[in-house]
Parts: sequence; C-alpha cells; structure tokens
Amino acid sequence: MNSVSQLDQVKTGPWNGGRSPWSVEYGKIMMWFFLLSDAFTFSSLLIYYGAQRFSKSAWPDPDLVFQSIPGLKDSGAPLVFVGIMTFILILSSVTMVMAVEAGHRRAKKEVIWWMVATIIGGFMFLGCQALEWSHLHHEGFWWGEIPSAEELKHLFTGDVSLVAAQQFANLFFTITGFHGFHVFSGVMINIIILVMTINGTFERRGHYLMVEKVGLYWHFVDLVWVFVFTFFYLV
Repeated sequence: MNSVSQLDQVKTGPWNGGRSPWSVEYGKIMMWFFLLSDAFTFSSLLIYYGAQRFSKSAWPDPDLVFQSIPGLKDSGAPLVFVGIMTFILILSSVTMVMAVEAGHRRAKKEVIWWMVATIIGGFMFLGCQALEWSHLHHEGFWWGEIPSAEELKHLFTGDVSLVAAQQFANLFFTITGFHGFHVFSGVMINIIILVMTINGTFERRGHYLMVEKVGLYWHFVDLVWVFVFTFFYLV
C-alpha cells in the first residue's frame, strides 16, 4: 500500500512521467516533433539546391522558365501562375485558422464550412501544380530529361549549361513533388477531420483539439512553400 502511494507521489513531478513539463497535450507536442523532423528534411533538400545553384556559373532563369499560364499563355507572364498558386495556398491557411478558431468556440457548422474551404484550396493548389508539371514536361523537362541545347538558349540569360539544366530539372520535380505529396496528405487528413466533425466526434469529446493539430501541419506545409517559392522562382 505504501509502495503504491510512493509511486503516485513520484508521478506528480513534472519530469517523472506524470504530465508534460510544457503543459501541452501529448498529440500536439508529437505533431511539433514531427514538423521539426520534416523541417530538417526540407532544409537539407533546399540547401543542396542552393549549393548547386550558386556553384554554377550558369543556371536557368526562373523568369524565362516560368513565364507561362498553362492553358492561357505560353509566354510573356513571368511568375504569374506560381503567384496564383501561392495566393491559393496562403488563402487556404487563412481558412484553416478560421476553422481552428471556430473549433475553440465549438461552432460545429463553422468548422465544417471552413474545413471545406481549406480542402478546396488544397485541391486547387494541387491542380495548378499538376498543370505546371504537365507544361514543363511538354517543354522537355523531367527527371533525367531536358530540352535540346538549342531550346535551352531561350531559358538562359548567358551561357547554356546542360549539367545545370539537368540538375535544375531533377531538383525541381523532386522538391516540389515532395511538397506536393505533403499537400495531398494534408488534404486527405483534412477530409478525415471533416467527416469526424460532421459525425459529431469532437462534440462528443468536448473539444476540437484535433482540428488545431491538423492546422499545425497545414500551416507548416504553407510555410515550406514560401521557401520553395523563393528558392526556385525568385533566386
């Protein structure tokens, strides 16, 4: 009996397994740990891209590579389409904030509508990315493939480097594809959370903490895109 009492007394210490020393719910802090590890992965990919980009005397000019609006214009609109993509993704982050805020107030209907808006924004971003990939593939870029040297002249402001063009293509599809996979995963998770909300799961639990945890992931995906956008489209 005394041993049980002593065990209970030990567990009351903040570093003894009784509760989190940060007073944060377990699932939320695990999400932060996951996002931190994922940030390391994206950082390593972007650092490698930067190292390759600035170690070469020649590199494809983003203003020349990304100057089309798929389905509307083939040239003459540098970075317009990716600007639209970025706006859509940032707007979806705003709708996610609204969903989390509504969850704090336990406003079920508002959570549903804001989650639907977030999911639509995610699908729109993925659709835009698919159009961009299709356009670049039509132009001759893919993993292990680049346009001919003659066509590449229109994408460089100076000397043409086949090695730089190939590294650009490989890294672009790898990094944006990895990010796109995160967006797709986020959309699928958001759909699951939406269904749980409609079914009243969080109402029965008495809180919408799961919406906030998914929101952390979605905001992370949006933040990573800011860095991807900077590295590939602006630098």
